[in-house]
Amino acid sequence: MICLECEGLFSQWRPQARWLLSHGIDPSQVSWNGEREADLFAAPHGLPTEPGPFQARIPQALPPLLEAASQYLGDQRWSLLYEVLWRVSQGDRTAMLAGDAVGSELHRRIKQVSREAHHLHAFLRFVERPAEDEGPAYVAWHEPAHDILERASEHFIGRMGRQRWLIATPRDGVFYDGSTLHYERPCPPQWRELAKGQGDDTHALWRAYYTHIFNPARVNPAAMQGHMPTRFWKLLPEGDLIPKLVVQARHGKQRDGQAQAVGERRGKTIAQGTEGMRDSKKSDPKSQ
Repeated sequence: MICLECEGLFSQWRPQARWLLSHGIDPSQVSWNGEREADLFAAPHGLPTEPGPFQARIPQALPPLLEAASQYLGDQRWSLLYEVLWRVSQGDRTAMLAGDAVGSELHRRIKQVSREAHHLHAFLRFVERPAEDEGPAYVAWHEPAHDILERASEHFIGRMGRQRWLIATPRDGVFYDGSTLHYERPCPPQWRELAKGQGDDTHALWRAYYTHIFNPARVNPAAMQGHMPTRFWKLLPEGDLIPKLVVQARHGKQRDGQAQAVGERRGKTIAQGTEGMRDSKKSDPKSQ
């Protein structure tokens, strides 16, 4: 059994897989990061020191698929990628198609990664910090389910302009200094300290805004959790308000079609009798 360590990075896994492929090593003989139980009667050994004679022809569409799927955190994370690569190199290109059992799992992982990147873009909230030399002006803490930060954070370069910003997660972090995006894995402790537990005046605005736009007549908890999983609620300023507002909707506010604060406000009473209607007709030139 060949036991390898790529430290959760596609950039390290790719040359290892290419080396293995050149020696024609079967996927069942390889383990990454302890993914498989090694054979009790086989001694683990490392990567061959010299490249092998086999030169595989790989379609150009395959490496981007493998890189996207490599961001998925789950069982057989790297072994599945090598199995797809191995089969395609042997002439079986169905391994990279959704109709194949392995290909279906590959595309399922890519879809999950894409969805997690969307969650980063939709639910990340930057907090403004006091202006400091060389430090980030905006910081954010996020807890993604997959390794999407390095790629997905490029989205904010165009959105934030030349502002300096920092995103920290339990596994890694990125810092944009206004011109270059710096990626660190694992996340430096000082980045975590900057990103966690910070708040500003906009939090109160977010909470007030969300409370007033919440429509109890249209609330659908199942659909809401499908679009915004509950694991992100704790990261949002208005997150702790959601359960309370949902409970209020279930206990009568859905019938009113409005929030309690709106329903308690007094409206204007407009009295318009027969006399008023006559007066309005006299003042209307069309009624003459």
